[in-house]
Amino acid sequence: MYKIYTAPEGVESISPMEKQNMLFKGVDTMDEAIGWASHMSRTGHSVLLIEGDDGTKLDKSEIADALRRYKI
Repeated sequence: MYKIYTAPEGVESISPMEKQNMLFKGVDTMDEAIGWASHMSRTGHSVLLIEGDDGTKLDKSEIADALRRYKI
């Protein structure tokens, strides 16, 4: 399972305390997570973090790199 944390555009990061209170989208695969991140970016949201149950952790800049690399 992967959790995608988003916020209004302009938010740069979240602290661990903020993360506990934030809503997230849960998906089963990394492909779905990147797809959701792409959708949220197109709708004017900042995608701040993708975390997986397997220990995967992508921050905002890594997510942006992935979206550019795969042109999603």
